[in-house]
Amino acid sequence: MKTVSIREAQSRLDELAQDVEQGETVIVTRDGKPVFDLVPHQELPKKKGGIDLDAIQAHLRARGITNPVPYISDDFDDPLPEDFLLRPLP
Repeated sequence: MKTVSIREAQSRLDELAQDVEQGETVIVTRDGKPVFDLVPHQELPKKKGGIDLDAIQAHLRARGITNPVPYISDDFDDPLPEDFLLRPLP
């Protein structure tokens, strides 16, 4: 694992990219503090629509949650009355 300053990274980007392609991680610092890491790219598994609903359901089932939304009122999405925000708080 290499550590380089941000200025050094700017001037040696091609060389650092080659190191990262070989699997090495490069830590880039500013004023001696880590700012970001250069790491090898990883392909993410392709998902339908970007959300894996099967994985979410399996996660909830594993925690004993069989119905995450037990009740939604029939009028949930009905418009609010005109004076809803004008009423004093109880």
